[in-house]
Formats: sequence, structure tokens, C-alpha cells
Amino acid sequence: MIDKPLSVCVGLKASPYEILIASGIIPHIGGIVKSLIRPCKCAIISDELVAPLYAKTLIESLEKEGYSPLLLTLPAGESTKSMAQASTLCDRLIESGLDRKSAIFALGGGVIGDLAGFVASIYFRGIPIIQIPTTVVAQVDSSIGGKTGVNSLLGKNLIGSFHQPKLVITDPSTLDTLPNYLFNEGLAEVIKHAVIADASMLDLLPPVKGSKDLCALITRNVAIKAAIVTQDEFETTGTRALLNFGHTIGHAVESVAGYGTFSHGESVAIGMTAALDLSVRLAALPEESFYRVLKTIHACGLPTSISADLPTESLLATLRRDKKFDQGAIRFVLTGELGSAFVSNEVTIDDVLGAIERLRK
Repeated sequence: MIDKPLSVCVGLKASPYEILIASGIIPHIGGIVKSLIRPCKCAIISDELVAPLYAKTLIESLEKEGYSPLLLTLPAGESTKSMAQASTLCDRLIESGLDRKSAIFALGGGVIGDLAGFVASIYFRGIPIIQIPTTVVAQVDSSIGGKTGVNSLLGKNLIGSFHQPKLVITDPSTLDTLPNYLFNEGLAEVIKHAVIADASMLDLLPPVKGSKDLCALITRNVAIKAAIVTQDEFETTGTRALLNFGHTIGHAVESVAGYGTFSHGESVAIGMTAALDLSVRLAALPEESFYRVLKTIHACGLPTSISADLPTESLLATLRRDKKFDQGAIRFVLTGELGSAFVSNEVTIDDVLGAIERLRK
């Protein structure tokens, strides 16, 4: 038996869904999803690190309720999030006889969640996706909100679609098996949520892996993400854009350095450092607030600088292709007070270049 799961609702009018959070919930997933998706031929998409740990348990839970699961295991890492891999997965699903009444279970971190969600969005013009996140970044952020996609050679997440999950099932005990560096990189998204919505969370970082407090911290972050997505599902009003804090420059660093040089969380930490620097200069953020967040970033084992040999020209070229550019003008998320943020159209390319140069070691 498990404790009753904590539940957060993403209250979208067209497609509301729950996020269930409980340690030890994976063996019970078959019974949980049966009320939402009838037993069918389904696919579990995972990677070579996560599948050996949890796929057998998930398969047994699904089979017990009458599902026929197919396990598809992919290489771990950001390079897996590609159009080529999405095409290969679709072919495997077709060959295995999955149809429009089938479903996909995404078992893994952000790469698997984004890729599996994208495949679910295009396969037979859309089949249900159930997200089962197993990393910090996926549990507090990327599994929620329906943004799916793959990377292009020219930038991160430039190919994708909105496809909301049918359900998100989060088991915090899966974080116990994460290497410390992978646990820490996910904390960048927690810091982001603290800066834009709940500054008091900074005092809870870094959390102790395996502690009971971690479940409560995950739930607080999930509630922030769910509330923002509910207000602005398709990022049309500007509210959801707040979730991009630190990501504008962060994505450029991740792409230009080469996927795998910096993890997503490390890149976001660097991007947040630049965004905080710009917030001091352009939004009157107190310097003590800047240093408070930097201290937290360092405490979580994350970087705040880049090497001198990362080409500024390449970073700028990547920035210009980013989705956060609107008709050639950059939309940049700033904060004037920790716990709140806003989207500015007043940040110039020269401002951004200055912030990048101040990141140099």
C-alpha cells in the first residue's frame, strides 16, 4: 500500500488533468490509469538508464490490468531528442500494431518526456500520453504543461507541438537512484520557480535527497507550474513566458557548447545568472537579491559562468533563432523583486551581449 497521492490539477478547460505525487506509486499505475484509458496495446518509451530500474514494475502493473505494453528503450542523453529518433519510434509503433486507441507511457526524464510526448502528438494525429517523470527537472517542470518537441541542429526545442498529457504520475522515490550531478541539475528549475513565484523556496535549497521534505517541495513547484499553464496554455498572454526565466541565454549556451557539454539545468543556471544581472541593471533588482540567488545556485552545485572560448557570435546567432524572439525583437524575462517576474521588450541585443561577456570566467 502507498499513502494517498498528493494531487494537483491542471485546470485547462478543454483538457484538464491531474498530477499525482506519491512515493512507491509505480506498481499501482495500471489500476490508476484504467479509469482514464481502457486496456489496450500501448508503448512504454524509456531510456537505457531508467528502463532497467522501473520498466519491469510498470509492465507488470499494466499487464495485471489487461494492457499489452511494448517497451522501447532509447540511448540516454540530449542527442536522443531528435527528429530522426521520433521518426524511428513512429515506425516501431506502426510495425507493432499500435493504433489510434493506443497510448504511450513516457518513463524517464525531460528528454524522454519531450520526445515521447511529441511522438504521441503526431502518431495517428494524436494519441494519449501518460507522463511518468523520474528526474527532478521532469517532476517539477517539463512533464507538466504539454510542451513537447525535439531539437534541431540549429537550436533547442525548435520543432514541437502542444500535447497535454492524460495524467502525470510522479514517484519521488525514483530520485533516490539519481547520481548527485543529475539530481542537482534539476534544481535549476526549482530556483527558477522560486525567483518568479515563491522566493521562500530559496531557503529550502538544496534539499536532501530522499527526505520527506522533498515530496512537499516537488508539490509546491508542480502547483506553480500548473497555475501558470492553466492561465496561459499556449503562451499567448505572456504569463507562461515567465517560465522561460534563464532559458533565453541558457538554451543558447547549451546549443553552442554542444549538447552534453552543459546539462539543461547547468545551462539554465548560467542563463539565470545573466537574467539576474540584467534585472539588476534594467529592473532595479537589489544586488543583495542577486547574490542571494547566486549563493543558492552555487549551493546546488550549479555553474554561473562560461569559458572565454565560447563564441559570442555563435551565441548571438542561436539567440536570434530562439522562439522567444518576436518579429526580430527579443522578449526577455526579468525580475525586479524575488518572487515575481515580468516579460520585457526593452532588453536590447547590446544588453544581452554585455550580460554574456560578464559570464566569462
